[in-house]
Amino acid sequence: MGSWPCAINLVSGSSGIVNCKQIKMAISSSLSLQFFSYFVILLFFLLSVSVSPSYSFTSSNSNELVDEKVTVSLYYETLCPFCADFIANQLVKIFQNGLFNVVNLRMIPWGNAWIQPNGSVVCQHGPDECFLNTIEACTITTYPDVVRHFRFIHCVESLTLERRPNEWASCFQKARLGTAPIDCYKNGYGKAIEQKYGRETLQLNPSHRFVPWVIVNNHPLQEDYQNFMSYICGAYKGNHKPDACRSLSTNSTTDSNEKANSVLPVCYTGEARETSFTLPPA
Repeated sequence: MGSWPCAINLVSGSSGIVNCKQIKMAISSSLSLQFFSYFVILLFFLLSVSVSPSYSFTSSNSNELVDEKVTVSLYYETLCPFCADFIANQLVKIFQNGLFNVVNLRMIPWGNAWIQPNGSVVCQHGPDECFLNTIEACTITTYPDVVRHFRFIHCVESLTLERRPNEWASCFQKARLGTAPIDCYKNGYGKAIEQKYGRETLQLNPSHRFVPWVIVNNHPLQEDYQNFMSYICGAYKGNHKPDACRSLSTNSTTDSNEKANSVLPVCYTGEARETSFTLPPA
């Protein structure tokens, strides 16, 4: 193919030779210009990379934001009315205002229960509470997606507020879940799950003094648990603050005197409040 233009030159005479040279020169010039253009583009790219900022999430630079979810752990018991109110009317808001998108929510249904020397579990509000604690623990394990199991827990705790916890089984249908957690309770697996939650609760440092007991990124909120959303926003280090955080920063005005004089809505450890609603058998 390289000799083809010269074959034309043999037929067309000297003017063809000139044309061949011109073609070769044009091609050479074009290739040189093209190479030069590529070189300039490459040089510009290398320079732009060298001066552009880094967005690595693993960088140790303290000025860079690390996009991580905030872990919120709720230690509660199913028949404590204050736990029920917190779940049904306050915690649920993070699913409504979008804050849940930056939260890793953990639910630990054990509360103020304790284990006797013979291994049996005693719950603050009686056997019915132990039963519902285990049902909710089984639901959390069977349906690990927090949106799914929270929907069930929210339903049960709303019924507790209405003093109708004996209708707990209806929450499976309302939450669009199967009844596998009942089998978990019957086959004894639920007891093992509850004991695991019990060990975790009893190993808290500092020890919990009441429920609901809320921890945000290993920081126990203690008496200030009702301001949990403000703590979530403060702990979140992502690049984009949720809209809920911006509204909290402008609208949250807590009256310290009113807070000091109010009675803390909690169930304290050591309080014997056995409550029976004669729950139907599972």
